[in-house]
Amino acid sequence: MVNTTGVEPEQSGARGGGLPLASLNHISVVCRSLESSLSFYRNVLGFIPIRRPGSFDFDGAWLFNYGIGIHLLQAEHPESTAPKKTEINPKDNHISFQCESIEAVQRRLKEMGVKYVQRRVEEGGIYVDQLFFHDPDGFMIEVCTCDNLPIVPLVPEGHAVLGLPPAAPACNRAVKPPPKALQSQQQQLPVPVAVLPPSPPLQCVPTKTNGGSCVGEVEAGIHACEMRPCPEHACMQSVIRRDQDGTPAF
Repeated sequence: MVNTTGVEPEQSGARGGGLPLASLNHISVVCRSLESSLSFYRNVLGFIPIRRPGSFDFDGAWLFNYGIGIHLLQAEHPESTAPKKTEINPKDNHISFQCESIEAVQRRLKEMGVKYVQRRVEEGGIYVDQLFFHDPDGFMIEVCTCDNLPIVPLVPEGHAVLGLPPAAPACNRAVKPPPKALQSQQQQLPVPVAVLPPSPPLQCVPTKTNGGSCVGEVEAGIHACEMRPCPEHACMQSVIRRDQDGTPAF
């Protein structure tokens, strides 16, 4: 029995009252020639044939790849089906696949002799390349770089349903300057200045060969200058000299 009565959708919070779906499982395509369509979806799109329920009493084939299935159904009266579409119209019904390199797909289509139409979409400086072509029955296939575009929900609950981070709320408040008292206090604050400790005085130690050497101590065990001769005993003019008996002399 088919239910034809409209049912009010149940509100389920963040899911927006839609059906409790999980993911896309497969698409189904009615074909004039099962053999031709099976070859196309295998050799052109890279789908893999999988086992089909044996209880089906009509011809067909199941294929799977990229996380989705393609179910091919042999038309019972191929001669009475709609004429095959020859013009590739990007606005026609189609299924789309994401790719990493549009150039590689384009090159492969040329090698296989598949006629296609190329389009490019621009949105805010982001570019999406698209290739459109037909399967043997005129059903259109798209290969694109659509993942370049960000997903921006247009409804409040969209972020939660799609598993996206919540949108940042817009803030329209003007930035207020700090109070005048705080401004004056900030202006009066002194600017920190690094002050280096005074260097210790140089000490001249007389030697037998040159009469004296300059030694500067910055900190314990570290000399600011190496032991070097004082030119013409210049440092001897500002230091206390001692006689051989230890009494100071000037």
